[in-house]
Amino acid sequence: MKKLVRNAFGILLLSSLTLVSCSSSDDNSDPIENGDGFVLNENNFNGKISKGTVTLDASKTYILNGRILIEDGASLVIPAGTKIIGTGGTTSFIAVAQGGKIFVNGTAEKPVVMTANIQEQAQWGGLVICGKAPINKGKTATAEVSELTYGGDIANDSSGSITYLRVEYAGARFNTEKEFNGISFFGVGSGTKVEYVQAYKGADDGFEFFGGTVNTQYLVSNGNEDDQFDWTEGWTGTNSNWYAKLDFGRGNRGIEADNNATNRAATPIANPTIKNMTLVGLGEQGAEPQGLKLREGTKANIDNLVLSNFTVGFDVEHDETLANVANGSLKITNVKFDQITTKAKGKNTAKESVNVDGVYTENDGATGAGQGNAVPTWAKGWTIGL
Repeated sequence: MKKLVRNAFGILLLSSLTLVSCSSSDDNSDPIENGDGFVLNENNFNGKISKGTVTLDASKTYILNGRILIEDGASLVIPAGTKIIGTGGTTSFIAVAQGGKIFVNGTAEKPVVMTANIQEQAQWGGLVICGKAPINKGKTATAEVSELTYGGDIANDSSGSITYLRVEYAGARFNTEKEFNGISFFGVGSGTKVEYVQAYKGADDGFEFFGGTVNTQYLVSNGNEDDQFDWTEGWTGTNSNWYAKLDFGRGNRGIEADNNATNRAATPIANPTIKNMTLVGLGEQGAEPQGLKLREGTKANIDNLVLSNFTVGFDVEHDETLANVANGSLKITNVKFDQITTKAKGKNTAKESVNVDGVYTENDGATGAGQGNAVPTWAKGWTIGL
């Protein structure tokens, strides 16, 4: 391992390079450099981590004023209680390339917080993770917000581990058609651990899955300006305990679900499993006030769902999606409707109305994420804005 500590008196060689940490007690304002050229400076946090492991220091606040890119073979470790403040809009984001790894080691008492210097939507990019798991856009593709490659044939690929993380005020916009999400999973594999994560008050979706096989549990998405959850390109993860709430008079759907917008039959077909979920809407205030928009050939298996305060519960569209309802590969069981104007509606590809009541079964005893339409116990203490 090698660590170089710079100060006014020169450079001291400590050891051979594999690990960089910002825990030096010599001078808290001094940057720390590893041999591949990455300089760790809490006041100027950006650059490429090309090899070895960089470990942050929870006693410091990191000002993210550019891109942090974790490249193939490198790792970034973020201890419990660490705070990272994004500035600079679309130029400021954290990206994990294929083969790179991020380890967010938050706890319920000390979550890791990625936030912004201004507490409003679209102040910085967000977290982007690119893996080697299958997608249906081609064997590989290029991520729209980082220009990194994603996809492949390693279903159990690992991009690291994320526990007890809050991502706040993300979603910086490139233009009216292109913007970051809170967290974007591009072809992320099932070897990646994701649990107890919140996406709060972003400008686009809270969480979006672009293919891959990553599994998640205990996700909170609230106050995001577009959809709280979104999937496309053949995502097939297994998930439990999701809670979403639209807020601030802005926001669209609880879930927007596609298989592939240009080829609805593309494989692997999006087919996630989700158990124990609550989606709370804005009633008629939402621009797209559907609890779940299911289209473009998606499949899904969802059980124990509470839908509250949406104009439409399930909105199903396109022939391929309707076929999945008919054959039982798109099914939502044990649903409790609370303040839902229309439980379900559908249209075929020709835009003709179709009855889609077969997409769901009801159960007034459904508990959703744990406490019906209320904030679940597991989401209290480490989150904000609920």
